[in-house]
Amino acid sequence: MKYKLESASLSQCQSDLVCVFVYSNESIADVLKDVDPAFGRKLKPFVDMVSTHATEDGFKGKTNQVLVLPTFGNLTARRICFLGVGEGKDFTNANARKAAATLVRRLPGESFQGEISIYFRHAETGKTAVKKAAVKRQVKTSAASKSADHGHDAEIAQAIVEGIHLASYSFKKYKSSKNGDNKKEKTVQTLGFNGLSLSAKALADVCAKGESIAESTNFARRLIAEPPCFMTPSRLADEARAVGKEFGLTVKVFDAKEIEKMSMGSFLGVARGAKEPPKFIVISYDVPKAKRKVAIVGKGITFDSGGLSLKPAQSMEHMKYDMSGAAAVIATMRVVGKFKPNFSVMAVVAATENMPGDNALHPGDVIKAMNGKTIEVNNTDAEGRLILADALTYAVKQGADELIDIATLTGAVVTALGRVAAGIMGSDQNLVNQLIESGARGGEKLWQLPLYDEYQESLKSDIADLKNAGARGEAGSASAAMFLKEFTGGKSWAHLDIAGPGWLDRDREECNKGGTGFGVRTLCRYLIG
Repeated sequence: MKYKLESASLSQCQSDLVCVFVYSNESIADVLKDVDPAFGRKLKPFVDMVSTHATEDGFKGKTNQVLVLPTFGNLTARRICFLGVGEGKDFTNANARKAAATLVRRLPGESFQGEISIYFRHAETGKTAVKKAAVKRQVKTSAASKSADHGHDAEIAQAIVEGIHLASYSFKKYKSSKNGDNKKEKTVQTLGFNGLSLSAKALADVCAKGESIAESTNFARRLIAEPPCFMTPSRLADEARAVGKEFGLTVKVFDAKEIEKMSMGSFLGVARGAKEPPKFIVISYDVPKAKRKVAIVGKGITFDSGGLSLKPAQSMEHMKYDMSGAAAVIATMRVVGKFKPNFSVMAVVAATENMPGDNALHPGDVIKAMNGKTIEVNNTDAEGRLILADALTYAVKQGADELIDIATLTGAVVTALGRVAAGIMGSDQNLVNQLIESGARGGEKLWQLPLYDEYQESLKSDIADLKNAGARGEAGSASAAMFLKEFTGGKSWAHLDIAGPGWLDRDREECNKGGTGFGVRTLCRYLIG
């Protein structure tokens, strides 16, 4: 997609579709005159017609309301779109991202291929009136205020780009053309921006970042969407190698024998029941003499049957998404490799299936983790924490200063937070706060859950150092996180339980039905800003 600063007035813009942001209860006539004075003069009959249609259609600028109309030759553009973004005082970049996604889903025709120009208007806090773009202001503004406007507008532009790319994603690899699914996808070829106080270079920079993050999220979605018979641990390793080759990163893939040599008994215990061989994947971006090294650790269960603690059929239906954490960290490394932060980053993925094969873990088995701790397995369906235990230990041994693990870890977090937010817990409140803020900027909600010392009691075993599943039905997400904490080596650590928002049963805003790639935007915002 190409991006540009739109210099033409709305009435003279030559794009296929011009789009205007409208805040709640604004008059369409006032909005159009605010954007282009021509609408108050020679184009007044067109404005009256559009205003009448908006009233009859019930368009009031509410969030996600869309009104697309032909211009009947009154404008240079063929169509005009009014996009509701809600109350001005509540407007954030998340609203812009959602609005852009809504726009893509409502593009006219079955296969829109063309140029869109967005005419953005800033909302005055607490008022329904609007203020003109900063480049047109007549008032003098302090340097600090200009910087704030620039930063705000950069966030808005990036969010719009992300929303368009995220909502444009689809996975039709296995659709048969005879079912009519071979028609052209709707594509925005050029996106113009008017009303943002950004230079052409600044706009290009933020659009490139937004596109990279969104495309990497879609990359993660593709990995999750593939059937588990295809996206095996070996295939996931191949995807990691491809990322390394494309973005100049170092990739190491360890097989079962090498994993055994590293004493990863916890990881290998889970892998025992599967015919597919396990893979331990490490992607590294190294900065010489860096004073900081961040490890992002992803759960890579490419299919989870529950093992001998077998899941019921309905609970197993979408378990190909149990490698969403792995998909997120591999996808994030694409962005790290492109934008190259000034510190080192490593992605660590323990990849295996969790199957009830003839050599599978029994409930009651004791295994030994890489850090020497013994674990009584009282539930083979609590396998994610077992593979993450060795992955976290590996990251510690490799000198990571910060640990961030991301996993579809517990059903309990879905009960607590639904599919709206991920749970976040950790040992470093500053790191947790930064991740929550990064998630908010990226449009991903994180809600902190407590890690009280009392939760440790449920992990005590009579015959080993720990048991892998704590008190059933009580603080399941926190108990799982307390288990993981035992393998963080006292490092700064945060844990994201994405079991809820990692999968959706219907399209929602910028997220498509199925695997969402949740966590990529949060991690990217944290690592590259």
